[in-house]
This record gives sequence, structure tokens and C-alpha cells, in this order.
Amino acid sequence: MADEIQNAAPEGAPAEAPREGQAPGGRGPRGGRGRSGPGGDNRGRGGRDGNRGRRDNNRNAEDGGEELIEKLVHINRVSKTVKGGKRFGFAALVVVGDGKGRSGFGHGKAREVPEAISKATAAAKKAMVRVPLKEGRTLHHDGNGHFGAGRVTVRSAPQGTGIIAGGPMRAIFESLGVHDVVTKSVGTSNPYNMIRATFEALKEQTSPKSVAARRGKKIADLLGRGGSQAAEADAAAIVE
Repeated sequence: MADEIQNAAPEGAPAEAPREGQAPGGRGPRGGRGRSGPGGDNRGRGGRDGNRGRRDNNRNAEDGGEELIEKLVHINRVSKTVKGGKRFGFAALVVVGDGKGRSGFGHGKAREVPEAISKATAAAKKAMVRVPLKEGRTLHHDGNGHFGAGRVTVRSAPQGTGIIAGGPMRAIFESLGVHDVVTKSVGTSNPYNMIRATFEALKEQTSPKSVAARRGKKIADLLGRGGSQAAEADAAAIVE
């Protein structure tokens, strides 16, 4: 008992100052999230914020690509009868193009319309094909395509004709960048078969430049006999 009285500090005496790096009351070193010193590991909110900023920059760089023309062609709603009622789903058909001779189509299914459209758009971007265009406005030659019960005919047209096409076929040529074309669809009116038949016809399009390279000749020899000056001028005007 006497030892305890001797060890106790007298009343009114100042408390002992805490040691360096020690909190008042004899506790250990102060620790906190993001409060490390110069030699610390810098863990905490500051490090996480920096990493999050880098991820956002990478995502923005990936999203910043070329501008594409997106056309929503058709949305189909389906329902499934379950024990609790009906469960609805949506299927979207989208056509995507860059307006410079590249186009593609895709479809997606989801429970909500926006998600179905986003899936269809992603599928269309992966399936884009290049179609050679004459003067950047029309097709080089006529073509036919069929898929299932759908049969289509596409024809090149002079300047000022416009896009004479209806329904899904118009969306394809608008996204492709064609300004003058005449089309005809015979058979089914199913948008899926019409679009597939149209792309079958577009895949058969060839340009004089590719034909001349394949046959080992000059473009002027294909456009006119004897290498006339008019044929050479037309050949020089062909870009693709």
C-alpha cells in the first residue's frame, strides 16, 4: 500500500508528456487511412482514387473511336407464360455503318429494350463489311441476293436519284453512305431475311480496280477498247 502511494503522482502535478510517435494516454502510434508518413506505403483513399482515375481514362480512350451511324430496324416482343404470370423479352435488329462504305447488322435479346439494342449494336460492329462505291455515292453494278424466302435486286443509279428503297433496306444504304440506288424486294417481308438478302447482294459488288488487279490488266482496258482517252480519264477518276 505504501509503495502505491509513493508511485502515485502528487495531485496538481503536470502529466508526463507523450513520447515521440505515441498518442496521449500511453497508446501506440497513431494510425489512420491515408495518413502515412514520408516513408509509408501510401495505402488508403488517396491511392484508390488515383487508380480509379486511371481506369476512367482508359475507358474514355477505348470509347473515343470513329463515329458510326446506328439504325434501329425492328424490335420484337415475346412473352413466356410462367406460374406467376407472363415474362416478357425483347429482340432488337440494328444496322451500323460509317457512311463511307462499311456496314453491318446484328441482333440482340434481353429483358429490357435498351439492353437488347446495345447487344445488337455490339454484334453489328463486329460484323461490318466493306462495299466498294462508285464515286462515293452509288454501286458499281447491279446485283441480286436471296436468303430464305427473301429476294432483292439492287441497281446503280445516276446522280440525283436518291435512295429508292423501303423498310430495312433503306437503313442499310443510309448507314453505308449510298446516295443514289434503286432496289426491289420480292417475297417475304421479314426484316431479318430482307437484310440478309441485301448483304448477300452487296458482298458480290466489285470495283474495276479490284477486277483489273485480279486479271493483271489496266483499268482503262476494262472500261474501253483500244485505250481511248475517255477510258483513260474514267480510269483516273476511279478511286476504289
